[in-house]
Amino acid sequence: MASPLLSVRDLDVAFRMEGGDLTAARGVSFDLAPGETLALVGESGSGKSVTALSVLRLLPYPAAHHPSGEILFKGQNLLKADMGALRKVRGNAISMIFQEPMTSLNPVHTIEQQVSEVLFTHLGLSKSAARTRVLELLDAVGIPDPETRLRSFPHQLSGGQRQRVMIAMALANEPDLLIADEPTTALDVTVQAQILDLLKSVQRRMGMAMLFITHDLGIVRRMADKVCVMQNGEIVERNATAELFANPQHPYTRHLLSSELSDPPPAHRGSGETIMSAQDLKVWFPIKRGLFRRTIGHVKAVDGIELSVLKGQTLGVVGESGSGKTTLGLALLRLLPSDGRIVFQGTDIAGRSFRQMRPLRADMQIVFQDPFGSLSPRMTVGDIIAEGLAVHKPRLSGIERAESVSKALVEVGLDPMITDRYPHEFSGGQRQRISIARALVLEPDFIVLDEPTSALDMSVQAQIVKLLRDLQERRGLTYLFISHNLRVVRALADHVLVMHHGKVVERGPTVEIFDNPRHEYTKTLLAAALEDTDK
Repeated sequence: MASPLLSVRDLDVAFRMEGGDLTAARGVSFDLAPGETLALVGESGSGKSVTALSVLRLLPYPAAHHPSGEILFKGQNLLKADMGALRKVRGNAISMIFQEPMTSLNPVHTIEQQVSEVLFTHLGLSKSAARTRVLELLDAVGIPDPETRLRSFPHQLSGGQRQRVMIAMALANEPDLLIADEPTTALDVTVQAQILDLLKSVQRRMGMAMLFITHDLGIVRRMADKVCVMQNGEIVERNATAELFANPQHPYTRHLLSSELSDPPPAHRGSGETIMSAQDLKVWFPIKRGLFRRTIGHVKAVDGIELSVLKGQTLGVVGESGSGKTTLGLALLRLLPSDGRIVFQGTDIAGRSFRQMRPLRADMQIVFQDPFGSLSPRMTVGDIIAEGLAVHKPRLSGIERAESVSKALVEVGLDPMITDRYPHEFSGGQRQRISIARALVLEPDFIVLDEPTSALDMSVQAQIVKLLRDLQERRGLTYLFISHNLRVVRALADHVLVMHHGKVVERGPTVEIFDNPRHEYTKTLLAAALEDTDK
């Protein structure tokens, strides 16, 4: 057998803290051969990313260090290499794609400047030669009309396009090893499929090895030759991909595999009464140009939509980013101006002012996509959850308010003793439970759930879906569930709307949509999302 391209031996990763070292990875060992893909799998905090960052020694020094172990790349121990040797390896022999391209790309430099930097640093190309190479790379990663994108800034590109630019930078010098750290986490299913296909085709063409970090087991099935499962900083199981999925040995691996969402929601839920409906709903944003800012057109984010949500049921709204899903949810709650008719619990609310809507706010709540961004970092958990009570139920005494907060926390599976702690002290799944508790404390009838599981690990996703199901059964809640994750929609929704460019292109019962899609766009979404589970 050929010697491995990358060999990690008994690696420890630790962070210096006031009370002593905090160990993030312990005794990590694996080999990666040329042209092979190895997946590091595990939940957030399992040590995947710190292990990957250690390969290129990108962890902050001196806070992070390696008490023991070796990282051998082509026989060279990178942990003992000086900075000059590391600079020759970074971006040249080993490249990395980071999880969030918007924060990884420089917001004040154009796309051409950022991709060219790699070529200038390692190959010493002239400006004209670098531009030619940049155009080749952008074309190779599927950026349409690359010449027009050279002077674009990151914020002017979609999430998928930004990730393609990151891939172009990583592939610029045709590395021997590509490290991909959760490269598709926040992308739509169709864009995710495109990025994964792109990585596989480039890998075949260049013969490079890939170290793939992810918590999505569907991606692992699709991409990896071998898998290492990490828990609490240690590798608890390793095997060939097919064998690991067919015959998992470690309890944690079995736990991860059992967390994949598959069961549909219970049938025949709800009373049949319509709690929320809309007719010819439109949200158009004006496009203004010129000195006098004249309106020359409109972005039709929501364009003539009709819907009805039955009490006690869940309506799933699916589609890619920019399809109008979130705008629809905000318009139904009258958080955005709109045209058309909106009826909530038999009352037409479309023409109501902000002041007139206030008495209804307690009955209609929203849980946002990013719990960390939607929870005030300066308020305690108790104050965050109680804030709505102070507005909508001002006559409650302090004791009654505290009791309501405790009850809401218990209902979402959290200890009431956490009320004095702050959002940053909790995991992503715990923060999302706090967001749900904030909505539940007002005892609403209708909740808009805007991508509430998109950034969570699969096991945490399963926990949140189970929690939402249980709450719906106990309280008779009605959900509008917005997501691009079709597995979660299938597990939670009774009916589905498929949105594309502001319009509904298909609607129907969830089982019917998933088993017999009619519109080509729906077929494309389902093919991209469910391809992994069919393998």
